[in-house]
Amino acid sequence: MGVIQLRRVARLFDGMPAITQVDLEVQRGERIWLSGTNGSGKSTLLRVVATALSPTFGSGTVCGLDLVRQRAAVRARIELLGHEPRFYRELSARENLRFVCSLTRADPARIDGALERVGLVEVADVRFASFSQGMRQRLALARCIVREPEVVLLDEPYAGLDEDARSVVDDVLVEARGCGRTVLLASHEQPPTGLVDRRVVMDAGRVVAHDGALR
Repeated sequence: MGVIQLRRVARLFDGMPAITQVDLEVQRGERIWLSGTNGSGKSTLLRVVATALSPTFGSGTVCGLDLVRQRAAVRARIELLGHEPRFYRELSARENLRFVCSLTRADPARIDGALERVGLVEVADVRFASFSQGMRQRLALARCIVREPEVVLLDEPYAGLDEDARSVVDDVLVEARGCGRTVLLASHEQPPTGLVDRRVVMDAGRVVAHDGALR
């Protein structure tokens, strides 16, 4: 049984399908690159898997948990890095990560190391409200490192990042394979050789192709 399983999933907005008839199965430890142009449905699909959106039709599970009926349990096992990372604006980077740890089983001892890895040590005590978009993306990566979720969902994770921060995203992909973490990454870029296991191509809200191993 796949860690992520979607069966004929559709999501409509005002009667218009953003995704439709999506069947997808992702195995534990698999790293999937979700390709497609803007508007192809990649972000909507990630938000359905993350339980941020409920499917209009169809069904799905993450770690054997139903996306609709067991939403809270699903969220405890996933981390979504989207276009607009959500943190408390008046808290510092460090305080935000401490708050994350207080809500989850994450170890606060991992915070300093995570901030160092993403290059935010020098601004660890600066309010999130003053962060640039790139810095906010880095903090979202730090949250992922601290939480160590079973499933990581990345929506255009390279956007707005410099080369150093992009390498942190690559590290997340490398480490995922070593620890059996499942990754579903949506991007309009070409997948990096050796960092993902399979590419799934979307167009007009549908999965139109599955590429083989990309190692």
